[in-house]
Amino acid sequence: MQELIRVAVDAMGGDNAPAEIVKGAVEALKASTDLKVILVGQKEAVQQELSKYQYDASRMEVVNATEIIEMAEPPVQAIRSKKDSSIVVAMKLVKNGEADAFVGAGSTGAVLVGGQLIVGRLKGVERPPLAPLLPTEKGASLLIDCGANVDARPSHLVQFAKMGSIYMENVMGVKNPRVAIVNIGAEEEKGNALVKETFPLLKACQDINFIGSIEARDIPSGYADVIVCEAFAGNIILKLYEGVGATLISMVKKGMMSTLRSKIGALLVKPALKTTLKKFDTSQYGGAPLLGLKGLVVKTHGSSKAVEIKNSILQCVTFVEQGMNDKIKAGIQAEEMK
Repeated sequence: MQELIRVAVDAMGGDNAPAEIVKGAVEALKASTDLKVILVGQKEAVQQELSKYQYDASRMEVVNATEIIEMAEPPVQAIRSKKDSSIVVAMKLVKNGEADAFVGAGSTGAVLVGGQLIVGRLKGVERPPLAPLLPTEKGASLLIDCGANVDARPSHLVQFAKMGSIYMENVMGVKNPRVAIVNIGAEEEKGNALVKETFPLLKACQDINFIGSIEARDIPSGYADVIVCEAFAGNIILKLYEGVGATLISMVKKGMMSTLRSKIGALLVKPALKTTLKKFDTSQYGGAPLLGLKGLVVKTHGSSKAVEIKNSILQCVTFVEQGMNDKIKAGIQAEEMK
């Protein structure tokens, strides 16, 4: 019998906890028979939500954690002082080998700090980056980093490119993924000091398929599979991407309901439009893994509903099945030996 992949989920994190977190966990359990979910949080509240559903109880566990780290709390202080918080307790399960992965929709800062202080970095990894998948015309592209390292150095970006390539090849099945660095123009001499210093390092890197610079407007077309940047630019790209997508969808829906003629037309195009819009729904890809840690940590949006929680948990199953941490570790160590 195949061993179950154990995913510890912060049941108290995010705007919709614990209801949507528990619902997503149950849906993930139904979608994968290779999975065990460990819901970590205030036991009574979690069990009350679980009582609404039917599920395989042998693959669902609730671990009590009495405290909650709020969004506005200073991350380092919160991780150190709230030892019985759902984030800390869940991450300790990963650290101690009692869980294979962590999923949380709570404080991004606390998840980043906890990932590094509790789970720990792989040897040779300078800075773990957050790496969400962005929907594009050609599928999905990995944005790395989107929020973990706002003051990155060139060597960090080179590691991001390598880890991102490993991720896209093994988790997303993209052969020889195209890597590009975010820039304000296509020319090699363009960019700020960080980009100018990093560009030749990426160009000389034989471990990746570097194709040069990428401007923000070319990201939605799927020009590159791995989009490398420091976290300040990455977070702006991610948030603008999500905001524009949501606004366009809202405007299209309003336009189609504005007149009788448009309503009739909407009925005709609805199936095709629904399929197209679904391709640009970020929730289908789950959360953003914090790459380069000794265990898998995935951060989902604070506003996540059940579908994103479900997909984030299933994302962990793929990640663990593909042995991603071992492949990242091997890639980093191979570089150190050169």
